[in-house]
Amino acid sequence: MCGIAGYVGPKNAVEIVFDQLRRLEYRGYDSAGIAYLNGTDIKVLKRAGKLGELGRVMAEDMPQSQLAMAHSRWATHGAPTDLNAHPHYDHFEQVALIHNGIIENYLELKDELLKEGHVFRSETDTEVAAHIIGREYAKTENLEEAVRRGVARLRGAYAIVVISKRERDKIVAARNASPMVLGKGDGENMLASDIPALLPYTREVIILEDDRIAVLTPGEIKVMDLDGRVVPSPVMHVDWDVEAAEKGGFEHFFYKEAHEQPEVIRQCLAGRLDESNRVRFENVFSEHVWHEIDRIAIIGCGTAYNAGLMGRYMIEKLLRLPVDMYHSSEFRYGDPVLAPRSLAIFISQSGETADSLAALRLCKTRRIRTLGIVNVVGSSIARECDRTIFTQAGPEISVASTKAYTAQVLVLAMLALYIAQVKEMPGVRTEEIARELKLLSDKVAAARSVEPQIVEMAEKFKSAPLFFFLGRGVDSAVALEAALKLKELAYVPTQESPAGEMKHGPLALVEKGVVAIFGASDATLREKLMSNIKEIEARGGTTVAVTTEDDEHGDRLAQHVIRVPGTPYEYLNALISIVPLQLLAYHVARLRGCDIDQPRNLAKSVTVE
Repeated sequence: MCGIAGYVGPKNAVEIVFDQLRRLEYRGYDSAGIAYLNGTDIKVLKRAGKLGELGRVMAEDMPQSQLAMAHSRWATHGAPTDLNAHPHYDHFEQVALIHNGIIENYLELKDELLKEGHVFRSETDTEVAAHIIGREYAKTENLEEAVRRGVARLRGAYAIVVISKRERDKIVAARNASPMVLGKGDGENMLASDIPALLPYTREVIILEDDRIAVLTPGEIKVMDLDGRVVPSPVMHVDWDVEAAEKGGFEHFFYKEAHEQPEVIRQCLAGRLDESNRVRFENVFSEHVWHEIDRIAIIGCGTAYNAGLMGRYMIEKLLRLPVDMYHSSEFRYGDPVLAPRSLAIFISQSGETADSLAALRLCKTRRIRTLGIVNVVGSSIARECDRTIFTQAGPEISVASTKAYTAQVLVLAMLALYIAQVKEMPGVRTEEIARELKLLSDKVAAARSVEPQIVEMAEKFKSAPLFFFLGRGVDSAVALEAALKLKELAYVPTQESPAGEMKHGPLALVEKGVVAIFGASDATLREKLMSNIKEIEARGGTTVAVTTEDDEHGDRLAQHVIRVPGTPYEYLNALISIVPLQLLAYHVARLRGCDIDQPRNLAKSVTVE
């Protein structure tokens, strides 16, 4: 989810690509850099921190060049430092490269290059890609051919841009599963990772498709397939305004990020599920540690806590390992029982949540092993935990979380599979579950097809005085997150609990106009759920059930039924079911005129206790 920019033409390319980065700063902001042609060399300027850090360097003496590329980084491999910032040179310093995405096989390629004597300056997977393409360039002295040969060695998701000190009017780009947009000008051409960066300069754009290579010179844009054949590249005219373009044409960042979830799933899984459907994690504990751990504590706030509930269900079901759930804000005050063989898992999008940091520091004083599940590289929780797994969800702008939740649950699912592999758990079919994880992106994308039905429901329910969110088993965990979204976005009171708890008090709240939404993703519990649904209907409430497409009796479950693609595993069904409920919260909030991206009284990262 990094920002990428490039320009070749008669104007000062350095100024233009820096301006493009400013328009893409929402995509990446922990370091930034620019590469440009300077005399007979490629000059690279880069700095860790916000884009302004790079801007201060350039303000002292603005470079002049007619070809440049730039990058603002959202770190995945390697901390946000000057050395890890892009662009990166190849071993011979003949080319420079910037990259958005993840090179899954970078470790094996790096080992290969080290044996050949290559020297690396950073911890990134990106520098490995630069060396691979640089090695090919040393053989061919043709930049587009070097990129074509080089990307054939790369496995993963990437958008790559490369320049050479020899071919001084050419930028070459390649794409596989990470966005890249080309801008067509008059005697100038440009590229970026998102349309907003191009709009001040051109409204004529080409969306570079997967497995395509683009060659930009001042007078031409040429698009080829991986075999070097020129392919048609239709030009699209963009008539959005800049603010709308930053949101990809969506009205709100929340809506955009909810729709990004299929891409985020691919990004989160990238490099972690190999071809034999085994989970691979870098920088987690040694295998003997997983044999020692006999209890897990999961600690988080808000959405992170709700993701942890999903994790508890999966870990206990697959591993038969006891899991304790804690709200970060309560952890220190309950005198938690933590044994030497416990593992404390801290979940946080920002990695700066004050309550979670306080809980983490208590665990450190108790000498308990700690593992972070965090989105922001270089954040406090990422630094202070013994080990960290990054969710790789990219920056999330909306205060109310969507894609970070999905990525957190996915990491917990992969962690459960990883531990099962290490411990060789009998009866846990890790490869089969991993195969389903690989299909999840397409199923989440398909789940969005119910949106017209969701919009109709939002119209009907927008004035409801109270919503219930209910479920049994893993659906009761999803109920909490669905209810939180409606509270955050639409300011509607909700009552959420396991469905069986209704008759122990909350049923008194049911009256005409109240809406009860039931998760029904677990086929083994639907019969039990039916009686709870009828209890609501008998008292004048309106019922909605979220079930799977293969549910033969789904239409009789409730007054309104939402169907999502199913899997053989109820916890994956439950994860898919959050998508229509996120959209319901969004559309109710939109119809009620709420401030969706910045809900009242709330902040994205809560850094006070």
